[in-house]
Amino acid sequence: MSRATADAQKAGQFTIGGDITINRLGFGAMRITGEGIWGEPKSVDEAQRVLRRAIELGVNFIDTADAYGPEVSERLIAETLHPYPKGLVIATKGGLTRQGPGTWAPVGRPEYLQQCVEMSLRRLKLERIDLYQLHRIDPKVPVAESLGVLKNLQQAGKIRHIGLSEVSPQEIEEAQKTVRIVSVQNRYNLTDRGSEETLKYCEQHKLAFIPWFPVAAGKLAAPGGPLEEVGKKHKASVAQLSLAWLLHRSQVMIPIPGTSSVKHLEENVAAAGVELSKDEWAALEKTAARAATA
Repeated sequence: MSRATADAQKAGQFTIGGDITINRLGFGAMRITGEGIWGEPKSVDEAQRVLRRAIELGVNFIDTADAYGPEVSERLIAETLHPYPKGLVIATKGGLTRQGPGTWAPVGRPEYLQQCVEMSLRRLKLERIDLYQLHRIDPKVPVAESLGVLKNLQQAGKIRHIGLSEVSPQEIEEAQKTVRIVSVQNRYNLTDRGSEETLKYCEQHKLAFIPWFPVAAGKLAAPGGPLEEVGKKHKASVAQLSLAWLLHRSQVMIPIPGTSSVKHLEENVAAAGVELSKDEWAALEKTAARAATA
């Protein structure tokens, strides 16, 4: 599929929290940092070109986190895109700390999360964060305490909506006792569907489901594998087919593929235009199910 046809608007739209309407193919800004999601990117210029090109391609939802870099992703977004174009929604996260490349540890203490929000506001040059997500529930801290401080910040006008990441339906229910949850960000793709129950919960309650690691991996996606064969028929890459399947799978799905390359960005966004028949999608899912049990 030609990258020239890339247009995020082709993915359709979803309204988060009842009042934020976005195109359903967003951009995950994790990979505009260094190796291991640590430090500066290899090329700051290319990272900035990726961000600008995403906007040109109709992306109006960017997902980041204070832990990406740490701080690097948020800072680059502001340096590149501020003052932000009308309608651009920047979602960020807090509650994961970094001890080095590839190393992450949850901290959900209220005073720490309050600092996370204040610093994200400063780095992103925002007065209010449209969607703030608890990056992980800290097993050492009652979730009501972690979310309680976010609720206070929401009431103070510094957060518009609140979301969660890597949670079960039961954890969402527990969180809802403290504050309204509008989105969930879990790992999910064609070959890793461990969050199926959480997705179903989001569909039932009209919560945005934001899959991280959205591109299929493993035998199914390997060179010469079933996904590549289907992709050739539709002139689509494995990545495009993976993203198109997510968009097809659910109307609450908001894939956020990330990249540090303009070429890959254009390829990813073009996935919004990939079309398969109902029977072809069903056959693909059966193939994926067989590959998962093989």
